[in-house]
Amino acid sequence: MPLDVIVAEDNLVQRTYLSRMIEHLGHTALVAEDGAQALELVQSSGAQILITDFDMPNLNGVELTRAVRAMDLDHYVHIIMLTGEGQTKTSAEALDAGADDFLTKGNDPTRLKARIRVASRLVSHTRVQQEQHRILKEVNSRIQADLKAAADAQRQLLPEIHRDIGGIHVASAFVPSAMVSGDMFGCFALPQNKLGLYAVDVSGHGIHASLLSVAIGHLITPEFFCNAACGPDGKPDPAGLVSNLNQRFSAADNDDYFTMFCAIIDIDTGHMDYCQAGYPSPTYVDANGQATLVGEGGFPVGMFAHFSYDNETFSFDEGGSLVLFSDAAVEAENEQETPYSVARLQSLISQNHSASAGDLPDIILENLKEWRGGRALEDDLTVVVLKRINS
Repeated sequence: MPLDVIVAEDNLVQRTYLSRMIEHLGHTALVAEDGAQALELVQSSGAQILITDFDMPNLNGVELTRAVRAMDLDHYVHIIMLTGEGQTKTSAEALDAGADDFLTKGNDPTRLKARIRVASRLVSHTRVQQEQHRILKEVNSRIQADLKAAADAQRQLLPEIHRDIGGIHVASAFVPSAMVSGDMFGCFALPQNKLGLYAVDVSGHGIHASLLSVAIGHLITPEFFCNAACGPDGKPDPAGLVSNLNQRFSAADNDDYFTMFCAIIDIDTGHMDYCQAGYPSPTYVDANGQATLVGEGGFPVGMFAHFSYDNETFSFDEGGSLVLFSDAAVEAENEQETPYSVARLQSLISQNHSASAGDLPDIILENLKEWRGGRALEDDLTVVVLKRINS
């Protein structure tokens, strides 16, 4: 790669000799008759190799080197300092000033040519690295822009729930830990005055988890939910939906899996059929503030195709609230690395049992924010609150 090489030499013969040597090596010589001219060339030319004599007027080699090293350049200048015979004791001073190489002038140009070749290789390598860094920076900027666009599209798939479905008021909150999320949830009215609900938390983080959550969100439409979560006799069968998803996703040749909570609530009676597949146990708080956990865990979806899931039941009383939350809520650590914990979340929900369904998600988020000292969560957080309104 042809380079510009500055030659700072006050002796015309030596300057001409060095210039021709540099041009013979395939580079361009930029000549300076003293240190001051050389410094101007360093500032204006962008050259990354400087060959300078030790003894020169208007800034000698050491002074020139110090001046170059003090400059705020966007590139490194490789400095080779030359001196006459009998001045080798000055090498320490030159190297201390910032010179990269120190040679004695002589009739044999072999060593100097070799040092120039080494310097040119270093400069060429640095330029290649800088170009690679520029390309990577551009690519990263495009990736970040694409991720932001993907995150915006994904958030449009997540329902902004804040409405009444029959006699149940539903509200939600979602906080992604990064641009894209592995959480997905949905809630919709079903025939016979029932309410369908699901929440999913995909294992892992980032783009892969978000793509799987989006696939799940596209799949679980109200029609799919109704067909898969109701048995042939029309009875609620949330485990049927979970088993359906388990068959689909465990058949894939990968390690993807996710936790899930799926439920069907009879709005008239408050009877809830549910299936828990590794998702954190929701907290139920009655009208008097008594809080209990619903479910005992279960097995994640997508690990083993042969695994079977069971339905469980729960009584959802008037005035009571069911709070679903992904594990980011209880795993959130404060500055002392203490997790927020299930017990602390249960206590918070119990203390705020009289709050509306619309207010409770914000109360939980604000408390977690305070617990984290304002730091962002390390995982995606979903909070869904269902409150059975007194008739």
